[in-house]
Amino acid sequence: MLTSGGFQSGGNRGRGRGGKKGNPSGKNVMVEPHRHEGVFICRGKEDALVTKNLVPGESVYGEKRVSISEGDDKIEYRAWNPFRSKLAAAILGGVDQIHIKPGAKVLYLGAASGTTVSHVSDIVGPDGLVYAVEFSHRSGRDLINLAKKRTNIIPVIEDARHPHKYRMLIAMVDVIFADVAQPDQTRIVALNAHTFLRNGGHFVISIKANCIDSTASAEAVFASEVKKMQQENMKPQEQLTLEPYERDHAVVVGVYRALAVRWVHRRGGGGERSHPVALRTLLS
Repeated sequence: MLTSGGFQSGGNRGRGRGGKKGNPSGKNVMVEPHRHEGVFICRGKEDALVTKNLVPGESVYGEKRVSISEGDDKIEYRAWNPFRSKLAAAILGGVDQIHIKPGAKVLYLGAASGTTVSHVSDIVGPDGLVYAVEFSHRSGRDLINLAKKRTNIIPVIEDARHPHKYRMLIAMVDVIFADVAQPDQTRIVALNAHTFLRNGGHFVISIKANCIDSTASAEAVFASEVKKMQQENMKPQEQLTLEPYERDHAVVVGVYRALAVRWVHRRGGGGERSHPVALRTLLS
């Protein structure tokens, strides 16, 4: 269903921390659902990707907002800039699945100040959760402030290389999104997947080729990372580059299959004991 409204400015600019100011532009726009649940397209002079604002009246990083009339109610949407968000770039690039949807529990690795995290918060809505892991204490302060207004965000200020340090804070999740830009990125994601990602859950990994190996071609780096994923029971299902929004970047989407384990009984000198035995990786 299409509805109409008018754009508002986001208040603060640059490294904006949100605000309630906004002036209607006077131009009518239309909003329609995107094929990814929880994501929308704003049709106007220029089309824009938008998410439904979980906290109406508040911008997060100076983004534009649009108010839409639906009967007697007004719904506010936030513009999602693909030049500032790898996930938005992937969506506009035509990624088949993001697996992030209303009600989902998402582990976000490399949350930074929360630009994309805020849109994931919009998508999963009040019934979902976003565990936002960030190592930088400066960015962590921004995340904590963001979570004060967006109660579905749980900030975790820790190094994603050590998931055991925050294992008591995070329940099993449906999706891992990673944008950590580190040479050992796949290992980092795998450690967190083994700890928190449910069997049959999904991952979305943003890969910056130069951060992995600046001497190899981007295509060679992407292929190498995919092989590493496969060795960690992570089955890549889709890969796409992020041009024109990011150079030498790719997003890989896939499914996680944990090792199937059965218990066998063995009789030894100390009596009968049960031992876990890994059978095989379930890659369906």
